[in-house]
Formats: sequence, C-alpha cells, structure tokens
Amino acid sequence: MGEADIDVKASQWRMVEVGRVVLFSNGPHTGRLATIVEIIDHKRITSIDMRYKQALVDGPSSRERAAVPRHAISLANVILTPIVIPKLPRAAGTGAVAKAWEKEGIEQKWDESAWAKKREQREKRRTLSDFERFKVMRLRKQARFEVRKAHAKVRASAKS
Repeated sequence: MGEADIDVKASQWRMVEVGRVVLFSNGPHTGRLATIVEIIDHKRITSIDMRYKQALVDGPSSRERAAVPRHAISLANVILTPIVIPKLPRAAGTGAVAKAWEKEGIEQKWDESAWAKKREQREKRRTLSDFERFKVMRLRKQARFEVRKAHAKVRASAKS
C-alpha cells in the first residue's frame, strides 16, 4: 500500500498570539482595540477555551479617546478579532507597535468589518429617542408593505 495523502488544515479558531488585535469587552477601555504585545501567563484556563490567561496589550490609536495604554489584561476581558499584525516582534515597544498599527491600517480594517458595522448600528439604535424609534418602526412597516405588494404581484402573474 502506498502513502495516503493527508490534507492537514489549520484550525479556524482565533489563536492567542503576539500581534493579534483584541477588542475590550469589560473594564475602562470597553469597545476599544489593542494588540497583544506579549503573552504573560501560560496557565491553562479550563472554563474558557484559551491557552493563556494574561497578555500585555498596547492600543496606539490615532483617534481621540480610542487609544489604550500599554498594560497587562486578563483574556477574559477581551475578545479576539480575526485581525493580526504579522511579524510583530515579542515585547515590541510602543513606537514599533504604533508604526505596525498604522502600516497595516488596523483601524480601517476594523471599520470595514461587518462586526464593527453591526456594533455601530447597535450603539446607534441604543441611543435613539422614543420618536426616532417610532420613525424606524414606520419605515420598517412601509418597507414590509412594499415587499408584500411585490410578492402579491408575482404570485398573481404566476397564476395566470
């Protein structure tokens, strides 16, 4: 028998790695982006399927009130994004991280992602006033009526 062709594929899971961009889900920096600069604690977490417990992050944003100072963070307080800064050296300084951040266009990539658009839409909906929510409801009803009218016309032409 000959050798079998084995097709090995990488995991689709987002790995905790240096250069991985994270989104803060808890704490004073909620909603901000940063990148993992160094992995601090290698203890295995059993309740969350992550290999590491703490990482050193740095978020050099050019936007006002979006920068994250360099500090250690528990991975329970961040969400891993699919965005990675390739070949970022371990424990890179803030200046090097900022240059790589700008070179890779991390903020533009994030803004173009469906995830960011959905978060922005959700936040916008959350801040609507009562009257604005009423207007959204009316517009949705009008759109639904137009769709139903078009479907009725298609069904009527199909019958004849």
